Amino acid sequence: MPRGKQRPRWPLRPKARPRPAPRGAAARARRGPDALNFQNAKIGTADANALILLEGELGSPTGKTGNGLLRRSRRYRIRGVIDSTKAGQDAGQVLDGTPSGVPVYASVDEALEADPRVRTLIFGLATDGGTLPPAMRPAIRRAIERGLHIVSGLHEFIGDDPEFAPLARRRGVDVFDIRRLPALRPPHFFTGAIEGVRATVIASLGTDSAIGKRTTAWRIVEALEEAGHRAEMVATGQTGILQGARFGFILDSTVNDYVAGEIEWAVVECDRVARPDVIVLEGQGALTHPAYPGGFELIAAGRPKGLVVQHAPARKALDGFPAYPMADLGREVELLEAFSRRPVIAITLNHEGMTRAEVGRTVEEYEARFKVPVCDPLWDGASKVAREIERRFLRPRT
Repeated sequence: MPRGKQRPRWPLRPKARPRPAPRGAAARARRGPDALNFQNAKIGTADANALILLEGELGSPTGKTGNGLLRRSRRYRIRGVIDSTKAGQDAGQVLDGTPSGVPVYASVDEALEADPRVRTLIFGLATDGGTLPPAMRPAIRRAIERGLHIVSGLHEFIGDDPEFAPLARRRGVDVFDIRRLPALRPPHFFTGAIEGVRATVIASLGTDSAIGKRTTAWRIVEALEEAGHRAEMVATGQTGILQGARFGFILDSTVNDYVAGEIEWAVVECDRVARPDVIVLEGQGALTHPAYPGGFELIAAGRPKGLVVQHAPARKALDGFPAYPMADLGREVELLEAFSRRPVIAITLNHEGMTRAEVGRTVEEYEARFKVPVCDPLWDGASKVAREIERRFLRPRT
């Protein structure tokens, strides 16, 4: 053996015969790092006309993926919602008390009879563990039978399902499992490049899961843009990507060794390509959440200059965990500031279970207690937060 060559440690195996390349649109949608680009190419096309499957969960925390798409969607045109428990109503009215013109249907067949333009069904539930509830299977099967493309953010891939996969192939239907994306390209490891980011990074964190961190992040971006600043959100979950965030990754589908590197890469790429004044980093879970501890990686790798904390004052227990009391806001703020060595610059409210009068009193109480701006982003927008970011970190636009 020539010098410098090491003997193989294991017996060499004959090379496997290469598999034939996948064919067709459905194969391309699952194939590699261009999977998301394949979906991006659908923006503005007929395939972007979509229904959201939210059976029994429209407006609930479990329906947060669909709720988010109803509030904001660049990637898809939402034509309707499937939820037989609220059929005949306006989805926006159910969700936020404001009509949106998006109808709620009882079934896939009813939706397609009313609007034959629909080409895609989006699974709108964020279930515990990311599994597909058996009760949802008939609606997905019917959608495929009717020729609708399927988009899902579950950990349980619909494109691998022994019932749905062959049916989708026969019907020529694309199945886009968005949580498959992290496995389709080489991962990024933390390098320290984050220290060269020019933009001001703000982290949108919270005291529980399914509390509104992503929605608040978008509202902050919108308020900054209205004030004349360039702003981008870096998504860290499947819903933000589905909504059309230009930068981001899916944190809970990423191997732990690469989470910090993916956060850094997304922020650095956003800064390099978009050159925004502000990058709002979407939070996941909560710092002290027993099932979904989150925020550590975002703070450590994203290097935010300021933190915004979302809280639901009327929520008594952690979402989905009734035996665990809701995190104390004061303690959470103290822990976040101690860990990050950065200030909490604003507190935002989730008004579930509260009246407008109760929200108004809470705003006054929290502003007096925490000495930072407090607002309800859904009811009042996030201009208070944008002004505080501007005051602390930016030069006001004139």
